[in-house]
Amino acid sequence: MRQDEDDNRQYAAVKNPEEQYSIWPIDQPVPAGWTAAGCTGSKQHCLSFIKEVWTDMRPLSLRGQLGRSAGG
Repeated sequence: MRQDEDDNRQYAAVKNPEEQYSIWPIDQPVPAGWTAAGCTGSKQHCLSFIKEVWTDMRPLSLRGQLGRSAGG
């Protein structure tokens, strides 16, 4: 059995100010600089949510710089 298969913990999807996502156990305080992203559940459920919403892997600051360069 894989370790993930017997992981019964619940997780939350979290996001940092650069709009990068991760998962975090819901029984632990969310680390400083991260906020809840609106999804809780199994590890797989949260990872699926992140896969749907995190479509641009570039940090927000880089996207902003590139957007200003292209428009300027």
